[in-house]
Amino acid sequence: MSADTDLIKLYSGRILALAADIPHLGRLDNPMATVKKRSPLCGSAVTVDLDVTDGVISAFGQDVKACALGQAAAAVTGASVIGCTKAQVDAARDALRAMLKNDGPVPSAPFDGFEVLEPARDYKNRHASILLSIEATCEAMEKALQADCA
Repeated sequence: MSADTDLIKLYSGRILALAADIPHLGRLDNPMATVKKRSPLCGSAVTVDLDVTDGVISAFGQDVKACALGQAAAAVTGASVIGCTKAQVDAARDALRAMLKNDGPVPSAPFDGFEVLEPARDYKNRHASILLSIEATCEAMEKALQADCA
């Protein structure tokens, strides 16, 4: 299979559709926590704002400046995080990382939408961008929980 065909498969219609319709796009006015993550390799960046109520994400916003793969991953994250606990978000991050780097299984629901990014396994230079939104969400949730306990 040629490199061009591989890239066409990587940027599937589903990935491009997700990238064009990212849930919870935009910043929160007064979030409990904010984290910005940037991929030094490609320059993609994601800023996540969130609020936590009773141990679950109750409000979520994100500013996404990333490639189509990073945008698609942010779309899956945005569609899945409201109502999740820190353990669920951490498990999704770990499973996505394992899926990309170690041929692990697709993350479980509600993050099973990450399966659309399975073709990116072979493109290690894209992994950091794909992980930005979920990693920023994990860090922001940790900050919010610490602030809530203070």
